[in-house]
Amino acid sequence: MNTKYIFITGGVASSLGKGIIASSLAKLLKARGLRVTIQKFDPYINIDPGTLNPYEHGECYVTEDGAETDLDLGHYERFLGVHTSKANNVTTGKIYNTVITKEREGAYLGKTVQIVPHITDEIKRRMLLLGRTGDYDIILTEIGGTVGDMESQPFIEAVRQLQWELPEEDCMSIHLTLIPYLSAAKELKTKPTQHSVQMLQQIGVKPDVIVCRTEHPLSPELRRKIALFCNVKPGHVIQSIDAWSIYQVPLNMHEEHLDELAVRKLQIENFAQPELTRWKEFLSRLQHPSQEVNITLVGKYVELQDAYKSILEAFVHAGAANDCKVNVRTVQSEIVTPGNVAEMLQGAQGILVAPGFGERGLEGKVCAVQYARENGIPFLGICLGMQMCVVEFARHVLGWADAASTEVNPQSGHPVICLMEDQKATTIKGGTMRLGAYDCQLKPESLTAGLYGQTAIRERHRHRYEFNSEYLEAFEKAGLKATGRNPETGLVEVVELPSHPFFIGTQFHPEYKSTPENPHPLFNGLVKAALIRTDLSGVHRGN
Repeated sequence: MNTKYIFITGGVASSLGKGIIASSLAKLLKARGLRVTIQKFDPYINIDPGTLNPYEHGECYVTEDGAETDLDLGHYERFLGVHTSKANNVTTGKIYNTVITKEREGAYLGKTVQIVPHITDEIKRRMLLLGRTGDYDIILTEIGGTVGDMESQPFIEAVRQLQWELPEEDCMSIHLTLIPYLSAAKELKTKPTQHSVQMLQQIGVKPDVIVCRTEHPLSPELRRKIALFCNVKPGHVIQSIDAWSIYQVPLNMHEEHLDELAVRKLQIENFAQPELTRWKEFLSRLQHPSQEVNITLVGKYVELQDAYKSILEAFVHAGAANDCKVNVRTVQSEIVTPGNVAEMLQGAQGILVAPGFGERGLEGKVCAVQYARENGIPFLGICLGMQMCVVEFARHVLGWADAASTEVNPQSGHPVICLMEDQKATTIKGGTMRLGAYDCQLKPESLTAGLYGQTAIRERHRHRYEFNSEYLEAFEKAGLKATGRNPETGLVEVVELPSHPFFIGTQFHPEYKSTPENPHPLFNGLVKAALIRTDLSGVHRGN
């Protein structure tokens, strides 16, 4: 079977959920026994999201092979349970960088370099790249932005050309639009969808299926109207009604026959019905928890929920695994002080200090770590959160008042966190951190090894600074143990406080590898520890 390609575009408004629709369809196709992956083509000129402030674009998701990517790749991995790679996220910046480099090398033999054919040819090459590996039956490609955006036009043109070049049975186009509801008229309006599809068709792309995001069910008459005026077959207009959870969307799309439409359009024979037993079990636990727990997330980007998307989703997974609703309360670390920390963290049965960069909000994170440590509250620190628990321990247990990270205080007398040796000569910021998956060897007697059920693990990283091993002996004598280290470099990856009920800091990002069907052991452990604390405190756990 030839590799099949599904292109997903959006219209009317941004943030309609193209990534969730793509992930849901991919989940359904994979559940039918097909080999599937998803890729995201983003129209912004940044080469990757690694240098973008989380307030600009949400979290930067890191793949196993070290790509800094759009957060939608996190959705892809969580829904599919498979790893993505550098090839799965392409930006305008990457496209232009490649074309300009080739032009400088003389690859175009002196020709005038233009959007068509040179930019569109490079886009098409990237769109087909994963399909040429022979590893996949179906490649879903999400086009970022909305139809009509100036930045998206070369990508839409590339889709048009591929619709013309590929065999008809190897290519499918899905367009996601919004059907707004006018409360004054008590009426759903289809005109924005009609205009969006007309704009797409003017470019030359004919959608095979229109997915309509809506707050209210679409009547058969409304669906027929959209099909007629948008020139798609009856039955190829489906609704994506607001769901109680993003993880419900695959089941909703299956009820709407989106996966069936796809396999029939792509002429995939002998396809099985999707096997979704484990997914449905997860949803049942998620929807009907018998208990709840309160976790406080202390971070510096809490005003934008997407800045910590993978962390929040990891708590959803861990909550379902523990038959528990996790109430995540966010606290802006910048406003936490020694004077108000008890008030700010009141009621927390578990505390997570989040990753980040820069000086802003660091002292608030140190206060939160101290509060968790001194009050026996289950604690997990991730990346910068782990580094701040090292700084806090150095200041308040070892007595080194000037202890700091050299990221914010290069003149510290006790630089317990320092720049990694291989980063000292680096001047380019984009894509130069310690990125991707690295091995970690855990001490057999450690809490972390018990949670993983093994001592050899592999987790993803995104950092420039590390634990300064010159101080390791002093920390361990005082009680903070390095229980996980990279076997090749000796880099401290995990620290624990054995005298504490649950106190773990990780240099790596465990949230990136949590999925609904395989919750991450560290988040699972934190939720369990928080539930135990809830029992001990006598707080009511049931609904």
